Amino acid sequence: MATDQKIENLLNLALDTTPEEREKSLTLNVGFDAQDQEWDLIVKYSGSLEKFREQGIRVAELANGYAIVTIAQSMIPYLSAQPEIEYIEKPKRLFFSARQGRTASCMDALQLMDETGVPSTAGVLLEQEENVATRVLLGQGILIAVIDSGVDYTHPDFRNPDGSTRILAIWDQSIAGNPPEGYTLGTEYTKVQIDEALRSGQRLPTRDISGHGTEVLGIAAGNGRASISDGQKAGGLEGGDGQLTAEAPASGGQQEGARVQALEQSVIGPDRGVAPLAHILVVKLGNPKPGSFPRTTELMQALDYVYRKAQEWGLPVAVNLSFGNVYGPHNGTSLLETFIAELADRWRSVICVGTGNEGSTAGHTSGMLQQGTAREVQMGVAPFESTINVQLWKSYLDEFEIRLITPEGQVIGPLPENLGPQRYLAGNTELLIFYGKPSPYSISQEIYFDFLPTREYIDSGIWRFWLMPRRVTDGRYDIWLPQAEVLNPGTRFYEPSVENTLTIPATARNIVAVGAYDSRSLTYAPFSGRGNPPGQPLPSGATAVKPDLAAPGVNIRTTAVGGGYTIVTGTSFATPFVTGAAAMLMQWGIINGNDPFLYGEKVRAYLRRGARPLPGFTVYPNNQVGYGSLCVRESLPV
Repeated sequence: MATDQKIENLLNLALDTTPEEREKSLTLNVGFDAQDQEWDLIVKYSGSLEKFREQGIRVAELANGYAIVTIAQSMIPYLSAQPEIEYIEKPKRLFFSARQGRTASCMDALQLMDETGVPSTAGVLLEQEENVATRVLLGQGILIAVIDSGVDYTHPDFRNPDGSTRILAIWDQSIAGNPPEGYTLGTEYTKVQIDEALRSGQRLPTRDISGHGTEVLGIAAGNGRASISDGQKAGGLEGGDGQLTAEAPASGGQQEGARVQALEQSVIGPDRGVAPLAHILVVKLGNPKPGSFPRTTELMQALDYVYRKAQEWGLPVAVNLSFGNVYGPHNGTSLLETFIAELADRWRSVICVGTGNEGSTAGHTSGMLQQGTAREVQMGVAPFESTINVQLWKSYLDEFEIRLITPEGQVIGPLPENLGPQRYLAGNTELLIFYGKPSPYSISQEIYFDFLPTREYIDSGIWRFWLMPRRVTDGRYDIWLPQAEVLNPGTRFYEPSVENTLTIPATARNIVAVGAYDSRSLTYAPFSGRGNPPGQPLPSGATAVKPDLAAPGVNIRTTAVGGGYTIVTGTSFATPFVTGAAAMLMQWGIINGNDPFLYGEKVRAYLRRGARPLPGFTVYPNNQVGYGSLCVRESLPV
């Protein structure tokens, strides 16, 4: 198949490979249904897509000219040739990579409780004329949306004192049946259905198999009811559920009175999350096909759904994304990243994204080439590695020869700079190489290498990339392996770079990128993905230093599937601290009437300004903890 420049490099290569090659690859088969011979694709479009529906092509239209299209492989050339279609990408796989943490993040002074666990309004007034709910910031009136692996909706921390659910809806994309209006996959469960299941004891089919989503949600919005005594529970039940409903939102003086009444009636446990009175919306990523795993196509639909529901209910929303992947130039230019950046400009919202746990995995290396000086990059491949891929990203302006030297000393190259796929055989390894061009949205150039076994495993040992510049304008190169979750220990670069190890979509614009630190020792967590150092060249097209800030992410106590609590570590669990903090700020501004425009980039600016320095850092912002550690009290403009 001829290379189509309206189609991204990776999809071009996937369409040019055999079914056997795709099946062996970690990346090329993502998005393809071999049984139906169909692809799920991300498209950027303008105009109408109705004519595609009339031809039986399944289309889920998203905000701002993006869509997810499910189409037969044989029809992709037709799709690309249509003037409505501007660009096409294949999906990428996503990886799901509290009490003391609240104190470290300066939240306790804004969430005073009495000795029975009831939110207290005593002693919290900044000034006598302030309303009594101003400084008790528990997420009232804010929607927290967690897009993840699902939720154990029966957990006490996600229920009101009367036993009803705090969750307004669950969209489980992995269960076929009754998708939300406008979408084509999964099943939506409403609050009414969840409440009926809790009352009757008949469980809904939706499950959180890994527990990741339940753990994340507990940090962001758990109310700690599984950690309170029977006496406290009885006191809370006598007072009612203390929750506002999305179906009938209060307004004006009634809203203020309802907030005060909710505070007086709510019992919250010591192991609560950050915003224990927030409304909750959950999306379980996936699709109903056997053996499926979350992909960027499902994520984009999930985000679109969250924004539609938030607007339908009239609720400001804080969105939590605690996962990512490493495929791409890390400069915010993929369709996923631009979709998120544009969506973040809509409605009263904040999107918080973890930087991933690739900081110390040795899966990234980088350097600066100088005219006439060759560089050698060594990559170790562990025994019994079935397949790997390598992305080399550089400025399109730079020209250099690339040779690949196998563990047995075979030299492949110099690689011809021909647009399209190349194939080589080296021992027990088949190499698929694609020399790409810039896209309409990025000035970066990718050279992609897929290592496929001719038998069972690829050749282990030291593989060497030899780079010889011919013309250098920029000079920077970045090379990534897949995420550590899919590699054997020992597969790594021998001279790794910890810089620019944050995962996508933490690289998107207009989001809050969150790293992790140990809030007990006040030290940076070395696994936390890093951005690029200030003052050094950014990846081509990138415009910002990340992360924005760091939050507690080591040994965090949070909700567990089946009830009770567990201990977790990772940037996945630092992110919901910031998501909950965003809900607190939006409550103070929008719900409490102090600043109706406190959302989006304004929240990010306040979080940055309030961040506290950590020992060992003298320059801020930096690529490890950004502007410092989360401190909500100092982020309030009072």
